[in-house]
Amino acid sequence: MPARRRLARWWVTARRPTSFLRDLPDFLIVGAQRCGTSSLYRYLGQHPSITPSIRKEVEFFSIRYSEGIDWYKSHFPVRRRRCLTFEATPDYLLHPLAAKRAAELIPDARIVVMLRDPVSRAFSQYLHNLRLGHEDLSFPEALEAEGTRIAGELEKCRVDAAFKAISLRRHGYMERGKYDVHLLPWLEHYPRERIHVVRSEDFFVSPEGVYNEVVDFLGLPPFQPSEFRNYSLRRATPVTLDEKAPKLGPDTADRLGQRLEPHCRRVEELLGRDFGWQLA
Repeated sequence: MPARRRLARWWVTARRPTSFLRDLPDFLIVGAQRCGTSSLYRYLGQHPSITPSIRKEVEFFSIRYSEGIDWYKSHFPVRRRRCLTFEATPDYLLHPLAAKRAAELIPDARIVVMLRDPVSRAFSQYLHNLRLGHEDLSFPEALEAEGTRIAGELEKCRVDAAFKAISLRRHGYMERGKYDVHLLPWLEHYPRERIHVVRSEDFFVSPEGVYNEVVDFLGLPPFQPSEFRNYSLRRATPVTLDEKAPKLGPDTADRLGQRLEPHCRRVEELLGRDFGWQLA
């Protein structure tokens, strides 16, 4: 386990006796993975009216629900007037029970969702897994193997609060792109006006503009972070990808786009919004 993660666990344990003094989050960034959540978390954490969780991905409403509320509250600051707190766990959009669990505990929270062209998102996840040493198949092979790799894991998430769903979270390249399926529980459990959906392509091109929109959604005064850099590239990883890194072949992109296109059209219908993704 990395030293940084060991330190975070120690810190949570040390803060647990004071959990009754601590806030629950006022808002959540719930995903999706590889859509800019790390950068948005860092930008929002610099706002003087926001204090973030002690680590970005707390994972309480997904794989750590069995840890209990006191454990969860240990990640957040002691209550402060006129100061919001939050966390960002991309797996919340994927987990079938995360929305229900969140609504039961923090029904008045605001929800931020980041969505990216699902084909680009899936390939970005694949490259991320290569960097971390979590993938040994080609991208077409990984897509072909996905059904077998993740079989039954969504169902296990529904019955076992401690189930880690490693294969689903690591190799659900297509599954994570079924935005309509995964967004619907959040729309069912939270009023539409409390959910803000970010098109990741807009965020990548104009992070400052999207950041300002999110700050306004949260009802906070304007503030500019020190910089708008890409924080998703901050970690050193076991595998270095250079100019020889795998490329997304057009045939693979077309096949994947055809499978995900109905899900994208459905999410556009749900949100009444055209995301401009040309998948099929």
